[in-house]
Amino acid sequence: MKKLSLLLMLLLFGSAFAADYDSTVSEAANIEVEQEQIIAPFNQEKEEKLLKEQNLQEKIASIGYKILNANKIQKPIIFTYTSAHKSMLPSDTSITKRQIIFYDEYFKYTASDDEIAAYLAREISKAVRSYDGSWGGAISAAQVKMAPKKYEVFADKRAVDYMVYAGYNPLGLITLIHKAYPQKRYDAVSYTNLTSKRLAIIYEYIFKKYPQFLINNEYINNEVYQNFLLTSINNRNKLEQKLKSGSNGSPNYD
Repeated sequence: MKKLSLLLMLLLFGSAFAADYDSTVSEAANIEVEQEQIIAPFNQEKEEKLLKEQNLQEKIASIGYKILNANKIQKPIIFTYTSAHKSMLPSDTSITKRQIIFYDEYFKYTASDDEIAAYLAREISKAVRSYDGSWGGAISAAQVKMAPKKYEVFADKRAVDYMVYAGYNPLGLITLIHKAYPQKRYDAVSYTNLTSKRLAIIYEYIFKKYPQFLINNEYINNEVYQNFLLTSINNRNKLEQKLKSGSNGSPNYD
């Protein structure tokens, strides 16, 4: 009788233990599923962001190397896309002069390959100059700091040349600058020219050296380009007067 009672107790205890065990396993499985449901969207979002950055990196590098190759630039220059804000990246002057960083804050202003090429062409111009002169380009860098407006104009004009030889429309440089660089009140004590003055000089350079892009104007229906035409009437009138007079001087652009 005692053996029978003991056997029944063991069976009851075993059933209760099995039930508790099944309950614990079930709860653990539910927790694991919930964790997977939380982690999965996070991983997917991270993967999608990484894929987007990889695609942008490939696009920027492809356009950048196309400009280098088409213009036969024999200087090592690399291209890097980053979603980080410009001021958040550590400064490393040993590499960034010859490593063109395409910040996301500028990428948002580009609506075409022409405009991406415009940004890269300007930066390539500066990177190439960092190789010029003695002491690894140190003298050249000092000259730029002494006359920044002069070399800003030089970089803009050389960017136009780079774009044309690489098969891009230089009017993309006008639309990019018009969108991305706000107009200051004055430039008398500034290191850079007024945006309107920069655009007028670029327009004149294209007008005189590459008029085919204005004759067969693919940007004529572009809203940004139309706004440039609207806001540059005074400066373009000055260019017209210069051409009529046969003057070789530079108009006093506003």
